[in-house]
Amino acid sequence: MQAMTPDTDPECGATIIDRQGLSLLIERLTGQGRTVIGPQVAAGAVVLEEITSADELPTGLRDEHDGGRYRLSDAGDGSLFGYVCGPQSWKRHLLSTDRPLWRAKRSADGIEFWQDPTDGSQAFIGVRACDIAALQILDKVYAESDYADPGYVASRDSTLIVAVDCGRPGGTCFCTSMDTGPAVTGGFDIRLTELCESDRHVFVARPGSEAGAALLRELPSQEPTAADFKAADAVTETARTQMGRSLVDGAEALLRRNLESPHWNDVAQRCLACANCTLVCPTCFCHTLEDTTDLTGETTERWRHWDSCYTLDFSYIHGGSIRREVASRYRQWITHKLSYWHEQFGVSGCVGCGRCITWCPVGIDITAEARALANAENKGGRDGADG
Repeated sequence: MQAMTPDTDPECGATIIDRQGLSLLIERLTGQGRTVIGPQVAAGAVVLEEITSADELPTGLRDEHDGGRYRLSDAGDGSLFGYVCGPQSWKRHLLSTDRPLWRAKRSADGIEFWQDPTDGSQAFIGVRACDIAALQILDKVYAESDYADPGYVASRDSTLIVAVDCGRPGGTCFCTSMDTGPAVTGGFDIRLTELCESDRHVFVARPGSEAGAALLRELPSQEPTAADFKAADAVTETARTQMGRSLVDGAEALLRRNLESPHWNDVAQRCLACANCTLVCPTCFCHTLEDTTDLTGETTERWRHWDSCYTLDFSYIHGGSIRREVASRYRQWITHKLSYWHEQFGVSGCVGCGRCITWCPVGIDITAEARALANAENKGGRDGADG
């Protein structure tokens, strides 16, 4: 994504497009040879798969979230982006669950070496502010370190992002306390704010890159008015004021101070160690590497597979697992996510999307567990050392 210059007016180049204009945008992206990934409904959930038309978007649907609960219902307004987020995040289209990293084949002429091909250019439609923050975190892990992943970098650089502001929070969202939403503020090529009004259904479209601006110029549109911008601002303000959850202040230091808290055992009694939270999290990047050789001994491959710090084998070293107890695995996950991530990458590893709460079978709530530790401290019940 090629960002626009810092002094660009955020409203410069903004237009109003309708549903037909959105369909034409998808056609234009497809015509550029991009694989367009967007939300659609499958098996009772909003998933992120290839689309070719706006007709495939989850029209008139909204999602209801709570701990261990997810349902789709009728939004009653014909909106295309009335949902908040489903179980999938965009990382699966940049970091596939199973990916070949390289292959070596022996022949009479020597060894032929093949390395991690890119999957071609993509366009993501409907990326929320929290998920853009998650992609920027993954950039720190896979693109901005001394050991950048060439496959990730190539995929990321060739991906165009059409972001969408949130007009309502999900029941498990807490992005406002993480400063990651609900309004999209950067990291996009095009930003859409959906306006479902009594007499019209349109999108305020704003460019965030030269590529996005060029696409918007090709679409039938009209000039937005001051009232249109005011209505767009009201959309995200409504979502912000209706946010029902928040992460306790000072979570980074709080967790460091409570590494030996008895609360971890309380969580472990409820946790199934199923790894759902890590699989739906848009920033978790644990993986394992597997080398395979064919029966002839002529070809060998290295594959990267998604993994989770919740599995017993993930911490297996020299004949034993470091984290045998579920309590230690949950502690590892939440302290890495909310505390030690700051040391590694300068930001929190959580973006407040709430997926880990929604898709936990027993409804364990990351915000509630952090607050429980804070409450125990306030009552003088801390049982741990600083650091």
